[in-house]
This record gives sequence, C-alpha cells and structure tokens, in this order.
Amino acid sequence: MVPEDIMDPEFRMHHRHADMIVHPSERDVMFLRARLITTMRTFFNKRRFVEVNTPLLQGGAGGAIARPFETRATEFSDVNLNLRVAPELFLKRLVVGGMSRVFEIGPAFRNEGIDTTHNPEFTTCEFYGAMLTLDELMTITQKLFVELFDTAMESRKGLASIPRIAKLPDEFAQLEFIPTIEAAIRQQDPEWTFPDLLEEGASEKLLAVFEQFSISRPAFPNLPRLLDALAGHFIEPQCTNPTFITYHPECMSPLAKSFERDVLPTSGISHRVSARAELFIAGREYVNCYEEENSPLEQRRKFEDQLTYRRDDDGETGRAVDENYLGALEWGMPPTGGWGCGIDRIVMLLAAKTRIADVLPFGTLRNVVALGGAGAKKSKGKPAAAEVVASESDELRTTENMLAQSRAEVEELKRELKSMQRLEEGDALEGSG
Repeated sequence: MVPEDIMDPEFRMHHRHADMIVHPSERDVMFLRARLITTMRTFFNKRRFVEVNTPLLQGGAGGAIARPFETRATEFSDVNLNLRVAPELFLKRLVVGGMSRVFEIGPAFRNEGIDTTHNPEFTTCEFYGAMLTLDELMTITQKLFVELFDTAMESRKGLASIPRIAKLPDEFAQLEFIPTIEAAIRQQDPEWTFPDLLEEGASEKLLAVFEQFSISRPAFPNLPRLLDALAGHFIEPQCTNPTFITYHPECMSPLAKSFERDVLPTSGISHRVSARAELFIAGREYVNCYEEENSPLEQRRKFEDQLTYRRDDDGETGRAVDENYLGALEWGMPPTGGWGCGIDRIVMLLAAKTRIADVLPFGTLRNVVALGGAGAKKSKGKPAAAEVVASESDELRTTENMLAQSRAEVEELKRELKSMQRLEEGDALEGSG
C-alpha cells in the first residue's frame, strides 16, 4: 500500500522512487529541469552554435582550478586518467579548428566537498564564440536568463508546485571588482587603498583586512583565494538583484585576457585585470564569462603564475603546464568569448530550492554512496526496516560531524539564510506593488 505521506527526510532521499510516488512535487522539479535544459539548447541553436560532446575521461584536468577525480583504464594501466573538471580546453580546441561557435551541456566532476550548493558531480553548460566581446557575453547572458525565467513561469500552468518568481529587471547591474572592495573598506577606514597586487607585501596587506573586519581566512591563503574571500564578504552581499561583478584581478582568471586598467583614482595605481564577468543573483554565482586568452606566450605565463599559487595538500600533486593546449593555441585562435554556468544552480533558483540535493534525481554524492552501501551490506539477522533506520542514523551522524568540522560550510549556510531573506523581502515588495 502506498502511504499518504513520508515525513522522514533521510528516508525520502534514500528512496527517491517512493518519494516521487508520494510527493508528485518532487517530479515537478525534474520536469522543470528538463524544460530549462531544452530552452538552453533552443537558445543556442537559434544563434548558430553547434552542440558537441567532448571527452569525460582525460589525460589531464585542465579548464578550472579544482582537484580532479583520478582513475585508470585497462588499456592504459600505467597512466593516470582524470574525470573532467570542465570541458573548456577541448571546446576551445574546436574553435582553433574552425568551429567558430560551439556549446556543450553535460556532466563535470570536482573531487571537493559537498554542501548546500556544491556536489562533486554536477551539470554544466559552456559555450565559446569567435569574436564575442565581454559586453556581448553579458548581453547574451541577460537574454538567456529572460527566456529561462519565462520557461519557469510558463511551466507553472502544468506543474502546480513550481513557485511564482520575481520578474527580472530590464538591465542587470554591474559592480567592478577592485573599486567596489576598496569603497566598502574605505567606509570604515577612509585612508585604505587597494594594494598593487604585483608587489611583495600585497597578501599581507589583504590579510590585515581579514583581521580588521573579522573575516574567516581561507585555507591556504594565497592571493587568488584572499581576493575571492574578500569579494564574498564585500561584493556578493550587494548582489541581491541580478548583478555582474566585472574586471577581476588577473591572478584570479588565468585563462582570460587581461589588460592594464586605471581603476583606483584614490591611489593612482593601475592594475592588471581580466576581461571577465560573473553573474550573481541573491548573492549566489550563476554565470562566469570572459574573453579568452589566445596568445600562447601570455597563456604560458599565466599557467606558470597559476602554478605558484597552488599548494599541495592531502597528498595532491601539483600539475604541470598544459603543453598540448599551448601547442593548439600556436595554430591561432581568433578572439573568442567563453561562457559557463551550472545548470543545477539555475534549477535551484527557478524552483526556489535551497539545496542542490533537491534538484538532482538522486541527491548528492553522499546519498548516492549511501544507496550503494545499503544494497551491498544486507544483514540476514536484522529486519529490513531496522536496517534502514540504522543506516539512516549513521548517515545523519556522519553528516552532522562533517558540518561541525567545516567552518566553510557554516559560513556558507549563514550566507544562504541572508540571501533567502533578501529574496523574500524583494518578493514581498513586488507583491505589494
């Protein structure tokens, strides 16, 4: 007999088939997810982009700064293979080869932590277009999000549980990275100026800000991580409505074109910044786009600089410069704009879900591992129901321990609550209007 309701959240996640039977709203999220992906494909097809599939198994893990999953193939038993962390470098090789507009929707993998917005396996969409500028990338982003929001609103006609969403503004706001951080700090310290990031002592001056404002220092606080953490504290909370954060420091974007920009009238210092933008909504990142570095000489320099920021931890070995990709650039890549987004996060936004587990058919990797373990460890002497309860209790204790040990996750949850409050306030204002 099918129960009228299932209240235990752990049971629901570990028995998704039963959860979807009892709670049709869980199916609605998956239907919405499929419609949003269809909208994205149609959007790019109309603009003459060609959909391609690039390798999931790779000899290297280029395209993003992330720890990869490693594996072996029977055919190459002495070679370490990686599950891709991003399709970027393969897609840009296709642009070099004359495919001027390409896109891909598919899985990517990063051997990192699990929290409310991150899962080691996730779905990404990336596109690359010859001759696209940063301004054009931001325009395309806004047009795509208008269509995605329209799809979500139209889906409410047949999917009763999909919530009403606020209308997008006519124009997305922009905040420039360095001036915005400096202005925020100068509200409390009027004499403070942003340091020259190429000079020794830049990291120490930024670390002093962490002490002054009681900001949690990132693990292995190299320059890119310090800058990213400062953006999370000073800029991202300002991004309640759709906002592009633009012109990040060069060290944060090794695959992007960069240039000198006079961004600080207070100090008169020019900085090397990248032609890059990130789209944030309600304090959360949804899109990363930039003009691609197409000079093999400059790309080599940036790869080498990137290696100096990497720290080996937990036995991870440092990776070398990707000579194969540099060799492809030597054939000549036209000026190119590149763009990427996490589809899971977009579904979270439009389905009003606060956990990535709620928009994945079988939840996060933690739940998937529990499903495999439960099937492999059947106990003959213990009733099935008791075994499920014991397994769920162990899983819950493990999750609680991981959360207790992770300061980063606690900070993430705090930001989540603030973002949700800002969203609710915005919806309330819109409803009153």
